Amino acid sequence: MRFVRNNPTTLIGVDISSTAVKLLQLSRTGDRYRVEHYAVEPLPPNSVVEKNVVEIDQVADAIRRAVDRSGSKTKFAAAAVAGSSVITKLIPMPADLSEDELEAQVELEAANYIPYPIEEVNIDFNSIGTMPGAADMQQILLVAARSEDVGTRQSALEIAGLKAQVMDVEAFAIENAFALMQPSLKIPAGGLVALVDVGASMTTLNILRDGRSLYAREQVFGGRQLTEEIMRRYGLTYEEAGRAKRLGGLPESYEYEVLEPFRETLAQQVSRLLQFYYASSEYNRVDQIVLSGGCASIPGIAQQVEEQLGVSTVVANPLAQMTLGPRVQAQALAQDAPALMIACGLALRSFD
Repeated sequence: MRFVRNNPTTLIGVDISSTAVKLLQLSRTGDRYRVEHYAVEPLPPNSVVEKNVVEIDQVADAIRRAVDRSGSKTKFAAAAVAGSSVITKLIPMPADLSEDELEAQVELEAANYIPYPIEEVNIDFNSIGTMPGAADMQQILLVAARSEDVGTRQSALEIAGLKAQVMDVEAFAIENAFALMQPSLKIPAGGLVALVDVGASMTTLNILRDGRSLYAREQVFGGRQLTEEIMRRYGLTYEEAGRAKRLGGLPESYEYEVLEPFRETLAQQVSRLLQFYYASSEYNRVDQIVLSGGCASIPGIAQQVEEQLGVSTVVANPLAQMTLGPRVQAQALAQDAPALMIACGLALRSFD
């Protein structure tokens, strides 16, 4: 799904989250991918609030630093808008429309589904196949995002010296990256996967079946709660607490006083999200939980979720089967990999 369409080229995937900019650039030989460049650059506090870009110049500075640190010379980028700012609808259309007729019809119909003035949104659409039980009709996935949300990301990229070649949706980028992991999960055909992305301030649940999203929900919870508890308990600044969380150096009591309660709370949040899904779905189960986002790197988190929820749980690594370019440090990449799902999905747009 692209709100911005240009000629395909090598792209840097740029994930702008609430606390960091994450960059990833891939190459491909045959069916094998290689990580050529990557970087994670922290953002100043409140420059992005719940995935809304507030301070464009600060975000642009972080993107520029990340590009420099990654060593990439590519000037074209793929970025994404957050699911909370995106409207998706499935609409029926006659199957025999030409491409031009379909585009005109979708634009006409869009006003019926979008609660904003049509001139204030960017829209895109994609046919996802024939409607069940109606061979003469097709299902069209309509996606709309506020032009302001698309524009702030484009502006941040341009100020940083990059051109937005593709503007995607975070949930679709995650689907794209998940496709790389799916063969290794041994999920039965038609099995249900709960992909739970736990970021700094937001946790997002995506339910996938055969690689396609069936359901999505967000709630306010993330690694910031852990950072703030470290600050409070040990008298550190936010930056010091974040660094200690990543690099260590906290007292021995940290494991049982702070980390263990946070792991339990995270598992409860995952359970709560799944209960919302079960209440609105014909399915009362998932076959696999996949944890992504920065919090997925917390030691023991997958085991905690699996024990509390009774569902097989793994930590996401969409890069596990990739080779690494000479500038990429394997240990750092392995630590950051669970947080690179969106960046990976965006980088894969190079090969559309």
